[in-house]
Amino acid sequence: MTTTSAPREPIVLGIESSCDETGIGIVAGRRLLTNTVSTSMDEHARFGGVIPEIASRAHLEAMIPALDAALDEAGVGMDEVDAIAVTSGPGLSGALMVGVSAAKALAVATGKPLYAVNHLVAHVGVGLLEDSASAAGDTESEASLLSGLGALLVSGGHTEILKVSEISGDVTLLGSTLDDAAGEAYDKVARVLGLSYPGGPAIDRAAASGDPRAFTFPRGLTAAKYMGTVQDPGSHRYDFSFSGLKTAVARVVEGLEAHDEPVPVADIAASFQEAVADVVTSKAMLACTENGIDILLLGGGVAANSRLRQLVSERCSEHGIRLVVPKLSLCTDNGAMVAALGARLVQSGVAPSGLDFTADPSLPVTTVSIGS
Repeated sequence: MTTTSAPREPIVLGIESSCDETGIGIVAGRRLLTNTVSTSMDEHARFGGVIPEIASRAHLEAMIPALDAALDEAGVGMDEVDAIAVTSGPGLSGALMVGVSAAKALAVATGKPLYAVNHLVAHVGVGLLEDSASAAGDTESEASLLSGLGALLVSGGHTEILKVSEISGDVTLLGSTLDDAAGEAYDKVARVLGLSYPGGPAIDRAAASGDPRAFTFPRGLTAAKYMGTVQDPGSHRYDFSFSGLKTAVARVVEGLEAHDEPVPVADIAASFQEAVADVVTSKAMLACTENGIDILLLGGGVAANSRLRQLVSERCSEHGIRLVVPKLSLCTDNGAMVAALGARLVQSGVAPSGLDFTADPSLPVTTVSIGS
């Protein structure tokens, strides 16, 4: 009697360059082989934010060394790679073009199929890797993770709630920020408080010794006139706004300084952080319960925030929602998440993108991959 061996898991190399991290990741199916990241964050720190031209130049300098390091760490050669995936959007235009150009050159040189994928959906895909989740069932099957799946993505550029019916091609945007992303608000408030960049870690540290009830800051888009009903497509039921919160913090600081009073940095940081975590998690719970989502993946750089992680865990438990949080190294932008989504596309039989696509800084989350 003859036996047939199981098909080999596709080895996919992922390239990420949407902002200030040059990421190269390699996966074999759901197994992570390497996640190499080179960041230019220190070069942006003195400006208090990412400078697109600096980011693009840093990607050019880091791309080949990062690729060589990733292949070496994974112990594979390009001849063993089955496909290449690259972030085509959303992100910074120049930064995206560096990654896309590198991926196209690599695909032409090696003859490997190329997949142009969505950066935001990739944040979800990384949570499907084996041993990637720090808060839930690492060994569970991919099928169990994909049933009733939603995502809360909180980063410097995006704050969104997604419903993921099929990660290879059916993603629905339930809610998003109308102005600043949460991470962007952290950076701006940190600057007001005289804290370092990036603002997320700085505010988290300062808040540890502060009183989150010292100041009552606004929770954007939570008034009845914005919430509407679940049937009302014109409402902002699941949407976010952080510009008013940022302004409220600035006004408090300005008022104190105008009266020569000391600024209680820790209390303001804790109160600001509580406002962000409260509105983000409460709206996420509402979206989950009203849209049949019973597994929530928390992703994006702000997923490292201690109060956000604590509160989303508490509220998911209260609502009977299983929480999945990728390891911290996989929450921020990285190539592993791009490779993970690419592997899912390969296994689902999705056609490669070819070479005619371009970087799209405004690529909608509903476009999981760009067709050929």
